[in-house]
Amino acid sequence: MSAETLKGSRPGSARTRVLETATRLFYAEGVHSVGIDRIIAEAGVAKATFYHHFPSKDDLVRAYVEEQSSLQRTLVAGMRAGSPREQLQGIFAFMCDFGAGPGYRGCPFVNTAAEYPDPAHPVRQAIADHRRWNREVYRDLLAADGHPDAERTADILLLLRDGLVVGFDLDDPATVRAAVMEALTRAIG
Repeated sequence: MSAETLKGSRPGSARTRVLETATRLFYAEGVHSVGIDRIIAEAGVAKATFYHHFPSKDDLVRAYVEEQSSLQRTLVAGMRAGSPREQLQGIFAFMCDFGAGPGYRGCPFVNTAAEYPDPAHPVRQAIADHRRWNREVYRDLLAADGHPDAERTADILLLLRDGLVVGFDLDDPATVRAAVMEALTRAIG
C-alpha cells in the first residue's frame, strides 16, 4: 500500500490536495481549460491516485461544485443571528462584499453551468441542488419574517442573486452594491 493510500481522507490527503488544486484552477481559469495532467502535477499525486479518488474529470468537477455548495451552506448556517430580515440582508451584504473583493472571478456555479449546458448532466444536477437549497433559504427566511408571498419572492431573490454574481464581474462594485441592496429592500418590503 502506498503512503497516499494510507493517508485516506485525512486533511492533506491526496484527495484533498486534488480537490483544493482543482478548486483554485477551475475558479481562476475555468473548468474545461484546465486539464487533468496539470491538476495531478500541481497536486503532487500519482495519476493512479487521482483516478482512484475521481474516476473521471466530471467526477472531480461535481465534487468541486458540491464542495463549494457545502462551504456556502456552512457560511449561511453561521449567519443565523438576528431577525429573518436581518439574516437575508446579511447574506446579500456578504455576497456584495465577496463580489467586490480583488480575487472575485464570478460565481463558481454560474461559471461551471456555462461550461455544462446539458441540464441532465450530473454536474448541472449538483448545481441545480445548490440553487434549490439557496432558494429554500430565501423562502424560509421570508416566511419566518411573515412575508405574504415567500414562494414568489424567493424566486425574485434567486434572480437578484444571479444578477449580483454577474454584475460584480462586469460592472462597478459600488453601483452594483447599491442596486442590489435597493432591490432587496423593495423585494422584501
